Amino acid sequence: MHLDVLDLRNFYYRTQLGRAAQKAVRDRVLALWPAGQSEMAGLTVAGFGFAVPLLRPYLETARRVIGLMPSGQGVMPWPVGLPNVSVLCDETRWPLETGMVDRLIVLHGLETSDHAGALMAEAWRVLGPGGRALFIVPNRAGLWAPREGTPFGFGRPYTLGQLDAQARAAGFMPERHAAALYIPPSHRRFWLRSAPMWERMGQRVSGLLAAGVVILEVSKQVQAPRRGGLGEAVRRPLRVLEGQPRPKAEPI
Repeated sequence: MHLDVLDLRNFYYRTQLGRAAQKAVRDRVLALWPAGQSEMAGLTVAGFGFAVPLLRPYLETARRVIGLMPSGQGVMPWPVGLPNVSVLCDETRWPLETGMVDRLIVLHGLETSDHAGALMAEAWRVLGPGGRALFIVPNRAGLWAPREGTPFGFGRPYTLGQLDAQARAAGFMPERHAAALYIPPSHRRFWLRSAPMWERMGQRVSGLLAAGVVILEVSKQVQAPRRGGLGEAVRRPLRVLEGQPRPKAEPI
């Protein structure tokens, strides 16, 4: 069951803890997928769940940005002050053509879904060959998953191994993994002010142990179809000279 879009909006845009969490996760996403013109020009970038806080850096450089919000969650207009790019959709039937998306970010979508396998299959469908996706989920071993007062304490947390196995079962090829959100889930001013320090320290020291979220980058690899024409010709060549007598060597 998905969180309500108003609760997600209020957390990320109206609380200091939410803004700190947004920055921590977005900075890690940008380290994996830079938003520069050379990296994103001509690409279609989509987000599913409540991924719009992570999509803003790509608005200026990507060819197209789409925010997909599941019907169980609800939708809100986004971005503020610009033409709306968010759309309400069924979590397992997205209003996108097959192979249309080059980059996909899933945040607050997978762990709250009652049909995670079908959601993964839909993500596979909309990605083009060679396309990449980031699945961002609460870390089962982290500090945020047990705290129900934030969106990361809602739904089903994952270990990296569980997320990797589910992605492989859907046909994805795992490429890289990362983690973010090392700040404790506290509204105390000390923790909020020191959030950048905790993120830097977490990346250097603790790996996945204390991270609030696990991030898995996957790709869609499609094998080229095998054509039988040439192979058949080689395996069964035409016998043009069948039935003709073989030439005899002349005596010297």
